[in-house]
Amino acid sequence: MAREKIKIKKIDNVTARQVTFSKRRRGLLKKAEELSVLCDAEVALIIFSATGKLFEFSSSSMKDILERYNLQYSNSLEKMGQPSLDLQLEHGNNIRLSKEVADKSQQLRQARGEDLQALNLEELQKLEKKLEAGLRRVLETKVCARLLISFLYSQYGLQHS
Repeated sequence: MAREKIKIKKIDNVTARQVTFSKRRRGLLKKAEELSVLCDAEVALIIFSATGKLFEFSSSSMKDILERYNLQYSNSLEKMGQPSLDLQLEHGNNIRLSKEVADKSQQLRQARGEDLQALNLEELQKLEKKLEAGLRRVLETKVCARLLISFLYSQYGLQHS
């Protein structure tokens, strides 16, 4: 014969509540001890009754288990508060790359003749030399391309316009 499932709610009758507390407390303490023995687990159980009376069970020293719990809890709080080393490194790398992109964008704008007012005379002269060197390379490449085209046309007897 199966037992009827009871609805979990506060028991209004004080005597019935005390009897239920006593029975369930004993059952809970028994389960805690069984868990400790069967699974070789460190178990600590602390119960305060409605009247404030303390009941406890520990498979080893309650003090040692609570110290271990506090250490574990504080370590997990620290880890939650600090981003992982990988995240910190990635964030630093993102900042460095963002700065590099901003610098390169500024250099490109200046090479196009924009945003020059922030440059001093020495920086303007360096930019001018870079632009002149770049222009020389462009002109040299252009001359080489024309020579190559002329050579190919003459080699194959073609005329170009």
